[in-house]
Amino acid sequence: MIRSIRWMSASVAATLLSAAAAPAQIPANMRKLEPAPARTVADTGTSEFFVNGLHVILRRNTANDVVAANVYLLGGAQQLTPATQGIESLLLASSERGTAHYPGAELRDKEARLGASIEIDPSADWTRVGFTTVRSAFDSTWALLADRLGAPTLDSSQVEIVRTAMLSGVTRAETEPDELLVNLADSLEFAGQPYGLAESGTPATLRRITRAQLAQYERTQMVTSRMLLVVVGNTDRATVESAVQRTLGKLPRGGYVWKAPSPPATSSRALVTRTMALPTNYILGYYGGPPASSPDYEALRVATAVLAGRFFTEIRSQRNLSYAVDAPFVDNAFATGGLYVTTVDPNTTLQLMREGITRLQQETIDPDGLERLVQQFITEYFLKNETNSDQASFLARFAIYDGDYRAADRFIDKLRKVTPADVQRVARTYMHDLRFVYLGDPSKLSTALISQF
Repeated sequence: MIRSIRWMSASVAATLLSAAAAPAQIPANMRKLEPAPARTVADTGTSEFFVNGLHVILRRNTANDVVAANVYLLGGAQQLTPATQGIESLLLASSERGTAHYPGAELRDKEARLGASIEIDPSADWTRVGFTTVRSAFDSTWALLADRLGAPTLDSSQVEIVRTAMLSGVTRAETEPDELLVNLADSLEFAGQPYGLAESGTPATLRRITRAQLAQYERTQMVTSRMLLVVVGNTDRATVESAVQRTLGKLPRGGYVWKAPSPPATSSRALVTRTMALPTNYILGYYGGPPASSPDYEALRVATAVLAGRFFTEIRSQRNLSYAVDAPFVDNAFATGGLYVTTVDPNTTLQLMREGITRLQQETIDPDGLERLVQQFITEYFLKNETNSDQASFLARFAIYDGDYRAADRFIDKLRKVTPADVQRVARTYMHDLRFVYLGDPSKLSTALISQF
């Protein structure tokens, strides 16, 4: 599915903000939602400290015994070149096959005994390496994670096992329409820019990366200045600080400094088509948005939700032209918005999408409907951030993009300050010059429609 982050489904957005309804047309059961009551938990607080350059954020929560610990290796796609796409993912996956203190299968056996699962999640701006465990198993599980980052053995035969598995995954992705669609759209929209590179690698790069390259990458890139650790749960600073000091804190500090990549240069409309025998046609178009530090960022987030709701109503519910339609918002260091649909009638569907954008650009949406939409955003935000691991990622996002994890506390206020005029302005400013990828039957697509976007 589309690589987007939004705290609302298109169906909910459609219900809350259908078209630009006047207040009198709003159903009686859609009264203004009250803010969700704040939850109070015992001994909750957030602290921040450094261990040999490794940035640590700890949010203590004693409501239960669960602890989530995520290490964010900063840089993401910026650490790659066209020839090394997938190198970090291959290194981290290979680390599961043995480390200095847990050779061979011993590491996997230890994980199984602890009931631990260390997750590797590569993305555009960082790679997350993390786990969720209970308080009593934190030190033991942390030791496994730290050894995987700082002391993988990289046995040649084991690396080949991992390489084969990863090659199977990326090769299979090239036959999955949604994954192929996103990969092609990224390459088109972000040509010559890090976001256009594949964090998980390509078949060609995964075949060429050598064990020596993996070892060199581990020596040069696993430095504390490139790491952000966020821990959320029932533990204290002394425990976390001690664990870091005796493990990752001993790694070289390095001189890494996070810097957001430059956004793509302004480009003209484009269309890439690939003929495929599919039961429906897949369409994804991207347009560039503002940096995460811009006041327009949250306004565009809301505007895409408005558009997604209207698409759901018009294209899916009323016209039955698609089962899957969206206006994705890709939440990176700079935003990317888009249009996505699967449909057997691409021309009619694209025309309706064009009309939806034009309407958003020319008309002012109903303030009451917008307020309800934003309130639902907030409600779903709280639901999406219930787990400790989700809370850790939310804190990390603001620590990285805004330079201060406390900016997370201002997220709600930023959403509430978005006005109908803001929605109209960002629609005019950013929703143009889309670059499309089309998979399916090209004979069913009028390319003249693309020039309207």
